[in-house]
Amino acid sequence: MSVEVEKEMLNAIFAARDEGYADFTAKLIPIVPRESITGVRTPQLRRIAKRFGKNAEIDEFLSALPHEYHEQNLVHAYIAENIGDFDSAVKTIEAFLPYVTNWAVCDSMTPRIFAKHTGELLPIIKKWLQSAHPYTVRFGLRMLMCFYLEKEFASEINALAASVCSGEYYVNMMQAWYFATALAKQYDSTVPFVEECRLSPWVHNKTIQKAVESFRITAEQKAHLKTLRLNLRRKGARREPVSTSKSDSIESKRIEVAAAIIEKMVKFSSVGVRKTKPVR
Repeated sequence: MSVEVEKEMLNAIFAARDEGYADFTAKLIPIVPRESITGVRTPQLRRIAKRFGKNAEIDEFLSALPHEYHEQNLVHAYIAENIGDFDSAVKTIEAFLPYVTNWAVCDSMTPRIFAKHTGELLPIIKKWLQSAHPYTVRFGLRMLMCFYLEKEFASEINALAASVCSGEYYVNMMQAWYFATALAKQYDSTVPFVEECRLSPWVHNKTIQKAVESFRITAEQKAHLKTLRLNLRRKGARREPVSTSKSDSIESKRIEVAAAIIEKMVKFSSVGVRKTKPVR
């Protein structure tokens, strides 16, 4: 992308900046330096992505990594998810993933072209799940959740998601989100993963928590899931079912609430873009 076009994009981003919203965003993604957050809302960023995504020199922007501003990363994500050729979309996303450093950017990419190439995509997802980069793994899990829990569902999908073993909070949260969604969409095939304790203890309990909060799971199913909670507080009783559960750390809860706010904002500002409705 020429210097003039890149400058024009930055001008568009800065023209839409909101310092109050930037402060709010910084609290949701504390890993991102505040000075790199301009505070532009999702609808405006999507319009910028649509405008510049058609530029003949856009590949130069997509190759100019890392970007300086958080909003440039979001524009990059929105452009990438709208690429209409499968191979080009994969190539662009794989080049970008190593530079993704937070969940907000990671979860902003839901390439519509992937829905037409699930057979070709699955081996690529398997590679992503083996990555040492946490947001590449998170993205892979999210793609399983977005594209493989309905007509493309097969028993190997849950096993593939369960094979991820990570000490990263944002990977584990996505794994729990995946299984809570799988319980809502493929309950009979998924509940054995909980009954047989095939997930890590933290992911196990978080899956149950998110599933119990979902309106798509029946009261009977919720009652059963509650009996499967693990007692993680008593030494030597990590797999003992308990009937009650306290919230996780204040930090964990804060991030969940913040994520829910952002997810709703994205949902209502992205009419026509395929989204997987998060389990509550």
